[in-house]
Amino acid sequence: MAILIDENTKVLIQGITGSFGGRHASLSLEYGTQVVAGVTPGKGGQKFEDQVPIFDTVSQAVSETGATASAIFVPPPFAADAILEAVDAGVELVVAITEGIPVMDMMRVKEAMKGSSSRLIGPNCPGVVTPGHGDKSHGGCRIGIAPGYIHKRGNVGVVSRSGTLTYEAVFQLTELGYGQSTCVGIGGDPINGTSHIDVLKMFNDDPETEAIIMIGEIGGDAEAEAARWAKEHCKKPIAGFIAGATAPPGRRMGHAGAIVGGEDDTAEAKKRILAECGIAVAETPSDMAKALLEKWGK
Repeated sequence: MAILIDENTKVLIQGITGSFGGRHASLSLEYGTQVVAGVTPGKGGQKFEDQVPIFDTVSQAVSETGATASAIFVPPPFAADAILEAVDAGVELVVAITEGIPVMDMMRVKEAMKGSSSRLIGPNCPGVVTPGHGDKSHGGCRIGIAPGYIHKRGNVGVVSRSGTLTYEAVFQLTELGYGQSTCVGIGGDPINGTSHIDVLKMFNDDPETEAIIMIGEIGGDAEAEAARWAKEHCKKPIAGFIAGATAPPGRRMGHAGAIVGGEDDTAEAKKRILAECGIAVAETPSDMAKALLEKWGK
């Protein structure tokens, strides 16, 4: 099962001819992802690595290939329009990797997406990975920039605001012999498309996912909201980690959303709420998998 994507997902990449987009398009192809199209205005008719057709518009790519997911590797000034182009073309899942999209642009995107059937992951995120079974013929799906080789197919769902901490949790699980159902990096910007609670709900409904790691940061109340929902509705064991314990109030720390604006935004406050809601809280990044396995009884 997994969530959001699987080996049958057909992916298009907006910005496939750029150095960053092209590099990760190649890595996704190596992983076994069905990359069926690229989009770069003015370069329609060409092919990426002699196998992936390039189109001028997303609507052309969707019409010709049946792509249902898109990865956005478009520079910040143009990324919002790229997201909306994918939404207008009916792409079901839009994964915005781009960092540094202006907040006003994302406000415009959020407003335009109201009532849309498309789901946005990100921006400023590592993307989504549903691991394969170790054989490309059985495939997996990698959308974004996550290192595919650390993933292993299994029953733990991972949701995180931090890219590097996502990789750390995945690596720990894999090293201990526990694979992942799907790993979702939701991004660290203050305005994003999908929240912790959205992903927890999907993991809760997914029969393949038996346990969850949720990684958060200082700033905002998304983790607290997700924890309170989980206390009432989620029967699966959850371990959490909150980054930013030493961050001074009011200073941006890495992500645009990671700013302590009040007492409830601090790492200590979030850790307290998670614990009160029955979530096992890891004190350090190196303890994330260990905390989950203890909670899970493994």
